[in-house]
Amino acid sequence: MATAVPVERDAVAQAFPRPAQELPLPGAVLRRTATAAGPPATAVVDLLAAGVGPARAAASTAAALTAAALDGGPYDLVVSAGIGGGFAPGAPLGSLVVADAITVADLGAETADGFLPVTELGFGTVTHRPPESLVRAVAEATGARIGTALTVSTVTGTADRAAALRARHPRALAEGMEGFGVAEAAAAQGVPVLEIRAISNPVGPRDRAAWRIGDALAALTAAFGKLAPALESWKPHDQ
Repeated sequence: MATAVPVERDAVAQAFPRPAQELPLPGAVLRRTATAAGPPATAVVDLLAAGVGPARAAASTAAALTAAALDGGPYDLVVSAGIGGGFAPGAPLGSLVVADAITVADLGAETADGFLPVTELGFGTVTHRPPESLVRAVAEATGARIGTALTVSTVTGTADRAAALRARHPRALAEGMEGFGVAEAAAAQGVPVLEIRAISNPVGPRDRAAWRIGDALAALTAAFGKLAPALESWKPHDQ
């Protein structure tokens, strides 16, 4: 299985052997490695620091996917991994979330009656759904909680906005800035996508003293140490 992983790169890279090759892309560099198990032809993992925000993440992921396809080795799976905010009480600090829905929370229009997602304006999409069997396998392997991961272009910094997001998305567990962009790029090329978030801060009023970025990165690293068998055993036709 060839897998592209737009990531908090250094944290996740610790779960894999030292990369054997660096491959330049427009605006990014891939680090290609192999997992400890399985023949090299089925255990290739590319790590990509995709950048901050949905637009940069989509562009970097699309570049990696296109390069692989043109080279005759298209990816079987894309995993968006990183740290993010957690919605209390479902996703406490240091916990892991695996998304069964990757949803963009702020793509649409503000109206006198409230926010309208782009789908209610008659075009676009707001949610991508990872394969159910893979979500379950990853949750079992890592102890992650399953729920919606929201993608935003502006990080939530007030209690009012956090409450509004929860009202619109009652299953939301995590907030990040890249997952939907990665999912859009993957969907355009027909590649399945997965999103994993380690919770570094609560969604709501900004309080830097309450952030636990180190703990979240450690949790993400530990998760990828357990993740390889689940990824390698999953087949793209599984649902």
